[in-house]
Amino acid sequence: MQHAIGFDNEKYLQAQSAAILDRVERFGNKLYLEFGGKLLFDYHAARVLPGFDPNVKMRLLTKLKEEAEILLCIHAGAIERKKMRADFGITYDADAMKLIDDVREWGIELRGVVITRFDGQPGAVQFKNKLERRNIPVYTHARTKGYPADVDRIVSPEGYGANPYIETEKPLVVVTAPGPGSGKLATCLGQIYHDYQHGIHSGYAKFETFPIWNLPLSHPVNVAYEAATADLHDVNLIDPFHLEACGEAAVNYNRDVEAFPVVEKILEHITGGEPIYRSPTDMGVNRATAGIVNDEVIQAAARAEVIRRYFRYNSEFIMGLADEQTVQRIQRLMEVQHLKPEDRPVVEPARQAAEEAQEQGEGNEGICCGAAIQLKDGSVVTGKNSPLMHAASSLVINAVKRLGGVPREIHLLAPSIIESVARLKTDILGRKNVSLDLEETLLALGVSVTANPTAQLCVDTLKELRGCDVHMTHLPTPGDETGLRRLGVHLTSDPSFATKNLFAS
Repeated sequence: MQHAIGFDNEKYLQAQSAAILDRVERFGNKLYLEFGGKLLFDYHAARVLPGFDPNVKMRLLTKLKEEAEILLCIHAGAIERKKMRADFGITYDADAMKLIDDVREWGIELRGVVITRFDGQPGAVQFKNKLERRNIPVYTHARTKGYPADVDRIVSPEGYGANPYIETEKPLVVVTAPGPGSGKLATCLGQIYHDYQHGIHSGYAKFETFPIWNLPLSHPVNVAYEAATADLHDVNLIDPFHLEACGEAAVNYNRDVEAFPVVEKILEHITGGEPIYRSPTDMGVNRATAGIVNDEVIQAAARAEVIRRYFRYNSEFIMGLADEQTVQRIQRLMEVQHLKPEDRPVVEPARQAAEEAQEQGEGNEGICCGAAIQLKDGSVVTGKNSPLMHAASSLVINAVKRLGGVPREIHLLAPSIIESVARLKTDILGRKNVSLDLEETLLALGVSVTANPTAQLCVDTLKELRGCDVHMTHLPTPGDETGLRRLGVHLTSDPSFATKNLFAS
């Protein structure tokens, strides 16, 4: 059973590029396009729109690269507090540098990096120095004086005028960022202010995949967006401005609707003209529905994403990373979609594997962990922890055996290799627990191929795990989480710790 496709990238690219170019032409060939969401590796979109290429936005820009250049924004506060991008496990500043490398590889011009709400934060200064010494142009923008209430002050030399003007050359300036709250909108509006001072009548538009404005408010894809941003307390709603102006129900989210009157006034003040847009939806250029070819497949995938977010927020709650309001919100979204955690096919098998380990007296510190993966043919494979292996390690070994047609009783890891790693951990590194986490297991498996052709056969099947659903009955250890992330699986876990030790947790 191959995963069903619900999204056609080529149809989407054709419609989306045409919409953007139309908007560029509308503003006399100078448009600042606020690019929401992730420019690259948009795995949320890939999960809820099966078939969506996680890098399709960059493919979009390559179609437009003769007309486009990029400004990358990052909030100084995010650098200072080392804000993390959860899907990669790296900080926003590290992600910004990775994004610069990726943009260069795709052959798209990077005009520069803008550090927003800059106030001399030491971490932001260090980041600025690091980039400038690698010949990356960096601009610092202070918090805009008067924002949001005093429009006269905002649109003045004291407001937008106090920040440096970034001279751009191409008709389309894409303003993007590692994550939300990075100051993209302020950068766009500030640039338009400076352009008008230089006699250039530029414009603004917003590109954001979610929520999808021309799908129903209750559509699972839009509910999945609310689930993904439950920690930000975003709420989807019918755009009241669009409904009044166009008589058409369109979905937007609270922050854009709340900000629209201010943005509209600022743009009118800058241009000195009539209102440019009738609604926040009118500002957008999203054409995601052009790529939807199987709504039934997409609805099922979006509901699965809501369940994944449910597990994630509950796990983050016990780790102290999410608040009770976030957990309550995701619970309400589960109820709206008539979902329960056990609707995820790998949940019950993982819990059953943990129960079997408990009955057999296996596990460490009296804690028995189970794990399950659903392979692309629909079959489910399980694993459990033991004195020799973590549950994630056992799971992956069992899965590649299944894929390689290798009987479960055949050992892939030579006992001598396991013994050597155990001795290293205890005698040399001073660890108390010799059980191999997944990262260690993958390394041991890689070493084993030199003497074991069967291990090589199984290593070759590891790539078939990408995109598969995995559930664990306990939070993964750092080594397990790293290994599972590199394999590209969709991981959830019950909100329980795999050890009683606070530091290891």
